[in-house]
This record gives sequence, C-alpha cells and structure tokens, in this order.
Amino acid sequence: MRKVIGVSTQALYNKSLTLALHKISQLKIDFIEIVNEGYHTLNRHNYKVHMNFLEEAKLKNIIHAPFSDVNIGSLNEKVRRISLELLFETFEIAHEMGSALVVIHPGHHSPLSSRFPKAYEKVQKRSLEEISKISQKIGITVTLENMPSYPILDGQTPERIKELVDGTEILVTFDIGHLNTVNAQFDKFIELLEDRIIYTHLSDNHGTNDSHLALGEGNIPWKTLLNQLKDIPMSLEVKTFEDILKSLEFLNKIPKGV
Repeated sequence: MRKVIGVSTQALYNKSLTLALHKISQLKIDFIEIVNEGYHTLNRHNYKVHMNFLEEAKLKNIIHAPFSDVNIGSLNEKVRRISLELLFETFEIAHEMGSALVVIHPGHHSPLSSRFPKAYEKVQKRSLEEISKISQKIGITVTLENMPSYPILDGQTPERIKELVDGTEILVTFDIGHLNTVNAQFDKFIELLEDRIIYTHLSDNHGTNDSHLALGEGNIPWKTLLNQLKDIPMSLEVKTFEDILKSLEFLNKIPKGV
C-alpha cells in the first residue's frame, strides 16, 4: 500500500507561509503540515488565502498548534488560559480549513511546578480534558505529540503519553525522532498506543539530540518502523528544504513491500 506522505513547513520557518506553501507544493506529496507560529501563523485574516491555495494545489493540510511560549501545564492560571485560547483558536481555523487533525504538545514543567508536582498533574490533566471537550465541540481531531529528551519536557515516554491521553478523546502523534532521544522503545510505544496513533513525525538523529536530520543520516531503524506503521500518515519534520529532498529520496529507495 502506498504511504501517505506530507511535509512540515518547519523546514522553511524563516520564509513567509505563502512562499513555504508554494515551494513545498511542488513536491510529490499528499499534504502539508503548517506549523502555526512565527512567519507561519494562521489567523482569521489570512487563513482563507492559504486554504484556497492548498485546495487549488489539491493538497490536504494538518496544523501543528503553537508551542513556543505556550504551556497548558502552567500553574499561573493567566498563562494557562492564554495558552488554551491559542489552541482553541487553532482548532477553529483548522475546522474551517478542513484540516485532517491538529497536533499539540503537552504542558511542561517550570521552577514552580517542579515544587508542586501534584498541582501540576491536576492542571495538566484538566487542560487536556478541556482540550478534548472543546475539540469535539468544534469538530476537529486533536493529537498529542511525544516530546524529546529535555529536562523540563513532559510526555517523553510511551507510558507517560498513555497516562496523559487516558480518559480523553485525544489521539497520538508519534514523533519517532523524539523517542529516539529518550529510550528508542519504538515497539513499546506502538504496543501501548496502537489504538491511538494516527499520525507520525519523521526525522533522524543519533539518539543524543533532537537534531531533525534527513532520514538515513542518523541511527533510527527506518525499514522496520515504516513497515510497522505502514498505514499511518507520515510527515517529514526536518531542518532544511534540502533535507526534505534527501528524505523523500530515502523513502523512495525503500522496497515497496516495506
């Protein structure tokens, strides 16, 4: 079965969204993932232009919600509310654009929440439950992405991601490169979350840094993983446009039976 492949605008983060979409649309792909921040921010005033372009290009879209300066696990209620409002605005725009899904990050730790771990757990779970409820009301699928190894980041292991999404309607984006920096327990992640994983992020690394290398330039066992996840839509989330081209070439060289 042919794999459903997309590309993240992250590789062109320093270009306008118009330019990024135009350049990526020239590739033989199925969809584009728009990272909704920086030069690629979507809002009520500009989303229709980009939606019309994607429709004319016959490309579907996925939206990655803002994550810089956003923390749904903040113990500062004003920060948490603003973070949620940014996500909810993204959900509404995604619904209008006919997006397949929206990717979100879990909350993360702060100096304060590190001192009050029980309060942090309650706030994190409350935010995810609210996200689940609002996304269902709007009519958009939301997925939680696993995080790379970094001291303040939550949701790094398959067990923790399962704990966070349990009791909600939130599904899972499996970031393979992220897990490689944590413990590389790919089989366990798939086993624990098989019924929740509906999307994957692809990038390579050597297990020490979330370096977002082109596929084949790190140590991730791609042939095995792509076979296990063959029916799941996949997006290339690499650093440069050249890395996108290298990664597409890498995927094309993998035997069709894989």
